Amino acid sequence: PMTDTQSEPRFDVVAIGNAIVDVLSHCRDEVIEDLGLTRGGMTLVDTGRAEELYTHMGQTAQVSGGSAANTLVGLAALGARCAFIGQVADDALGEVFAHDIRAADIAFTTPARAGDPPTARCLIFVTDDAQRTMNTYLGASQFLPAEALDLEMIADSAVLYLEGYLWDPEEPRAAMRKAIATARQAGRRVAFTLSDAFVIDRHGDDFRTLIREGAIDILFANETELAALTGIADFDEALASLAKQVPVVVATKGERGAVAVAHGERAEVVAEPISRVVDTTGAGDLFAAGFLFGHV
Repeated sequence: PMTDTQSEPRFDVVAIGNAIVDVLSHCRDEVIEDLGLTRGGMTLVDTGRAEELYTHMGQTAQVSGGSAANTLVGLAALGARCAFIGQVADDALGEVFAHDIRAADIAFTTPARAGDPPTARCLIFVTDDAQRTMNTYLGASQFLPAEALDLEMIADSAVLYLEGYLWDPEEPRAAMRKAIATARQAGRRVAFTLSDAFVIDRHGDDFRTLIREGAIDILFANETELAALTGIADFDEALASLAKQVPVVVATKGERGAVAVAHGERAEVVAEPISRVVDTTGAGDLFAAGFLFGHV
């Protein structure tokens, strides 16, 4: 039976993530080697490196991004009611981000932060094989304080969705722990995406503790992250071990499709064959959007 605290939620999904503006540019393969970039991965960069890389970019397109924000845009496009919590600076890119996310019909009320550092940006080099190589300058997004959380909004959402990327800086990590506690108390579900193997290398113990404590209801991972988190190389074995601790585990295998295990029941889908892949930026984020939409 529903209690008073578990009233019909105002939002389907509230997400906490990095508020980032993506700066995309297509480049030749050798540029990746010349600049010493990690092909297909995500690297954090400081101001100097961000400026250096930007000078090597050809014509660019600016698109608001950030993993969890991308997922919300997908969810909103499908008709879900969404809200986003993330930190921008009081600058031009911050205005771009706020405009774009609200234009997608997503509630966004986190106040902009005055002064430096500027709004986060991700410099993305897309090669001819559609692979994206990301270089992220986190700027203001890593200063999301716990007091910027709208706790009522979190308690009023069926699912709280968190991105692993945001677990790296200290301030947002504390905010996310507080958000999890708030969602739990309101009887809501917590979904978590592991984001990238480098985050697991640095904070895997934290994630394993959250899982052990039963703080996560839905976990998203790709096969690399799955292996990094469990320490098990075999995909099916790794999935089975996690499924014992998390009610719903969803794992993607790139062009080989995806698998989900929910309460012991396993489902698998093959990838849609396509003749030409253009750009894989945000692919995993949008996959999560589709899954969460079906879930809520």
